[in-house]
Amino acid sequence: MNHGVGLVVWQKAKILANHVGTATDAMPKTEMYGLAALMRLAATSVVSNIAEGRGRLSRSECQQFLEHSRGSLLDLETRLEIAVEIGCVSIEEFRKLEPEVSEVRRLLDGLLDSQDVWRTAVAS
Repeated sequence: MNHGVGLVVWQKAKILANHVGTATDAMPKTEMYGLAALMRLAATSVVSNIAEGRGRLSRSECQQFLEHSRGSLLDLETRLEIAVEIGCVSIEEFRKLEPEVSEVRRLLDGLLDSQDVWRTAVAS
């Protein structure tokens, strides 16, 4: 099952989601249903919206789901910063995840800015 075939951004976002899952495993148990769950949800939403956008048959729908993905990525980035500030995620863990977040954002922005975002995203 590879719903993002050919899309590097999908592959990188999936890796990021897995790394966020690992990072949140180490958070205090009091955050299991709070910040940790919200961070996991945002991370999986990034990759899921890329896949869903890829499956859409119109350019505008594809663009919309990629925009949702970008919003979820910014949500994740904000929650990650908060987790560091309140001591739930170490600065070392943040330094591992932050470049991944930045790379996915750069790739998503590039895809959104491309002239032919829909054809690029739905190509097999």
